[in-house]
Amino acid sequence: MSKNLVIVESPAKAKTIKKYLGKDFEVLASYGHVRDLVPKDGAVDVTNGFEMKYQIIDRNEKHVRAIISALKQADELWLATDPDREGEAISWHLVELLREKGLLKAKPVKRVVFYEITQREVQKAIQNPRDISDDLVNAQQARRALDYLVGFNLSPLLWRKVQSGLSAGRVQSPALRLICEREAQIKAFEPREYWTLLALADKGDQKFSAKLVELSGKKVEQFTLINTVQALAAKATLEKAANGTLHVAAVDKKQRRRNPAPPFTTSTLQQEANRKLGFSASRTMRAAQQLYEGVDIGGETVGLITYMRTDSVSLAQDALVDIRATIARQFGADQVPDEPRFYKTKSKNAQEAHEAVRPTSATRVPKQIAGMLTPDQAKLYELIWKRTMACQMQQAVFDTVTVELRAGADNAFRANGSVLVEPGFMAVYNQSVDTPSGKDDDDDDKRLPAMNVGDTVTLLNVNADQHFTEPPPRYTEASLVKTLEEYDIGRPSTYASIISVLLARDYVRLDGKAFTPTDVGMIVNKFLTDHFSRYVDYEFTAHLEDNLDAVSRGEKQWKPLLAEFWQPFKQQIDDKQELSRQEVSEARQLGTDPASGKPVSARLGRYGPFVQIGTKEDEDKPRFASLRANQRIDTITLDAALALFELPRQLGQLPNGEDVSVNIGRFGPYVRHGGSFVSLKKEDDPYTIELPRAIELIEQKAAALAAATLKTFGESGLRIIKGRFGPYITDGTRRAPVPKNREVDSITALECEAYLAEAAKAPKKGARKTTAAKKTAVRKTATKKTATKKVATKKTTVKKA
Repeated sequence: MSKNLVIVESPAKAKTIKKYLGKDFEVLASYGHVRDLVPKDGAVDVTNGFEMKYQIIDRNEKHVRAIISALKQADELWLATDPDREGEAISWHLVELLREKGLLKAKPVKRVVFYEITQREVQKAIQNPRDISDDLVNAQQARRALDYLVGFNLSPLLWRKVQSGLSAGRVQSPALRLICEREAQIKAFEPREYWTLLALADKGDQKFSAKLVELSGKKVEQFTLINTVQALAAKATLEKAANGTLHVAAVDKKQRRRNPAPPFTTSTLQQEANRKLGFSASRTMRAAQQLYEGVDIGGETVGLITYMRTDSVSLAQDALVDIRATIARQFGADQVPDEPRFYKTKSKNAQEAHEAVRPTSATRVPKQIAGMLTPDQAKLYELIWKRTMACQMQQAVFDTVTVELRAGADNAFRANGSVLVEPGFMAVYNQSVDTPSGKDDDDDDKRLPAMNVGDTVTLLNVNADQHFTEPPPRYTEASLVKTLEEYDIGRPSTYASIISVLLARDYVRLDGKAFTPTDVGMIVNKFLTDHFSRYVDYEFTAHLEDNLDAVSRGEKQWKPLLAEFWQPFKQQIDDKQELSRQEVSEARQLGTDPASGKPVSARLGRYGPFVQIGTKEDEDKPRFASLRANQRIDTITLDAALALFELPRQLGQLPNGEDVSVNIGRFGPYVRHGGSFVSLKKEDDPYTIELPRAIELIEQKAAALAAATLKTFGESGLRIIKGRFGPYITDGTRRAPVPKNREVDSITALECEAYLAEAAKAPKKGARKTTAAKKTAVRKTATKKTATKKVATKKTTVKKA
């Protein structure tokens, strides 16, 4: 019997902590949240003070039972869930649930937090327990309630007005807006031509280049030269003025120092892991969670990094001592600054975490433990370790030089160069940056020949290069996370889930590393920005996040905050109920069908994007065709749209005279011959497939059917086939299983007809299952209602109705 029961979220964390606490402590995992809002309307009772109705999460019910069983044998309950709002709420929910069951009457409940899972920090936390923080719990409940109120009220409106199955999120929607607005900027972008002139020069057999900065006495800007004529005229002017030489008019030498970047926060870790390792935000957080909770390294299970959900860039004093000592050993004492570097965060709340993401011990050098980690763990640990070491190392020092070279009195070129003199922190880590090309722009080691004022250099050539301005780049995971942080949308713990939800809902797709919105995403965004602009407004979302932070600090009350949000939101929901689908659907006019003279449009319907010829006001019904997988409403052309109406295509005839055509049906593209059908393969395109390939597919199916045929019945078309789940009878259209007590050889054609007729009369299996499932659900609900005596709420008990 253990005197103390400790609860954490995950079994990995439980395993690590158990080793640190010894035999007097039993450590169990809750496997995340144990309760959540009941999944139905009214879970947040807006008419009764925003009372929240919870129930045990089904998948975690067995873990709750295990905790209850262990608690009966324990004297004290210790709550060691994560040190943030979600962790605080998990502990609170568990305590509320246990109190309802009368299991905590005489047992102390203690809350402990630690930001690294090491023996020292865990034992230190046990010596300093506290109570559950109502402020953190209230902030989490407010966030959960807000997300629920938006989802359960806005999503049904999307189902009715746009497309079934859609949903809108309080934080995901502004993120979607960012991606859609960037796409609109790219679409509207008109490139501008401009030219640059570069002098290729030589000094002492060392070639270098210099950029034109002054032409005919005027400063050269980006759009000074905008066409071939101007560029070639300028080239001729410069070559004539230079007459083969450039004169050194000025030399400016400086020493430049670069400081290292701060240690990682959640956001910067996700950004760097995406840029340097190609990790998605969710992949980064998954590996970081494993490193935090504990990894077996040489028989010792230990947490390798501090808590990974943080806005803080500060480092603990003992960590600084450890880091500086490790730098001295690994890179030399001269690489340690006289004083530690201190960094300040811009965040007002810093997610309740007191440190940046860092190794729990700087002495664990990546190469020494890499073999004991998974590939993802090893890569991420090395990234964190190097960034942490670099942030406390010496500056990088560069010698820079800028040289002005004149061609005559009125023209000048400028050459820039720099030499890395002392690498400092750059010997360990260099921060990556976002550029339009996706590559780092770093020209830190461009050397120039020695030059002094009055020198002349040989002009080898003047190159005129044509350029075009480029649209803003699409968001990558790294740049999206950075922008969300800049706009104060969401919090570190939510960035990965925001991106995952947008991808899962098919609102956006990743093309390489870049996000592009889908047709559905564009239309959902249009609906929200047109009709619920306040709730996808960046400033409004950020202000709401600030208010939630204020709740977590005890500066605001959570229920008045909910009331302030709910009243205008509900009014707007009510006002938009009468919108027609035409008012919210994004119909794009493509042009006119030359065959019928009717308008052609692209739009989103209940079953996806499609193109339409004609309108519902026409005497004849409009014609419809679904877009192909690689086509989009906002980019499809008239010609591409009309091509979609070419189906069904007639391909020709088989030797037996049967017509062969290709079309797209409910289950995908297919070839038809006579009354038979053959599905196309993934590599086959219904718009380009020709008769020889169609015949090949027909013959393949015939061969497979022949190989599987157990018995045929003359010219009747009846046959018995060897199926995956046993032999069955078919006439090409209908199907019936062969009774288990019958031998295939003994069945007659007349019996086959009888079996087929009987199978046609039988109710569909899906219908039987649905009915049975409904009855089972009703019984389960009734049982639950009988067994449940109370519905838990925040500090309030609601009696059974």
